[in-house]
Amino acid sequence: MKRFEGRCAIVTGGAGNIGQEITRYLLSEGADVVICGRREPAEAVVASGRQALFVQADIRQAEQSQRVIDAALAAFGRLDILVNNAGGSPPVESATASPNLTEKLVKLNLIAPLVMSQQAYAALSAGDVPGSIINISSVSAVRSSPGTAAYGAAKAGLLNATQSLAMEWGPKVRVNGLVVGLVYHPGGEVHYGGAEGFKRVADMLPMGRMAEPKDIAKAVVYLCSDDAFYVSGASLEVHGGGEVPVFLHLAREAAE
Repeated sequence: MKRFEGRCAIVTGGAGNIGQEITRYLLSEGADVVICGRREPAEAVVASGRQALFVQADIRQAEQSQRVIDAALAAFGRLDILVNNAGGSPPVESATASPNLTEKLVKLNLIAPLVMSQQAYAALSAGDVPGSIINISSVSAVRSSPGTAAYGAAKAGLLNATQSLAMEWGPKVRVNGLVVGLVYHPGGEVHYGGAEGFKRVADMLPMGRMAEPKDIAKAVVYLCSDDAFYVSGASLEVHGGGEVPVFLHLAREAAE
């Protein structure tokens, strides 16, 4: 029997780079999956002959995030898993970032997942097994985040909320977070100055490569599963060992 047979999951941002892979893994493990985003994906997200249900919504708006939960309950009659995956930030200078942009980034990366978790609580706690919330955070939450200060601060807040909700909502709902490191994206080479810059960054990581979306998806599946039944309030680091301090590479290059 598949791990999530008969269970229902919501994945916010489920059509994105990481979200698609999380959705496919949950589908392949038997879950009914509802995904949401501001724009409908060009292609449906499918796995193992099964398709995710898409609901168009901007989760920064509370009435729209509630609509996603209502759609899941209407379609499948229950809700067992919420993956707060939607998030992100463009690079922005802190000295010149507009208050409007800062507010939008905090709403997307902290307030929206917190509100959606609150909206989902009643359904998540009503099942025959404890509900599960997974908050996708970032290494930007646990180290400095120059150029994305609001994003890093919001993701740090999300980890704190993870611990608080786990304590407040146990044993009916388990709440865990992922501290995600650098993740490969097909269009990401431009951000690192081309193929050579991309390779240099990957080579600096202890595992010798960036994470692939499936690495994140597998961690989500574990935390949602009964194998993690006693895991709650945890922040699982999925960053391949962390980022090696740049000064060590500079010293090595100087020595060579």
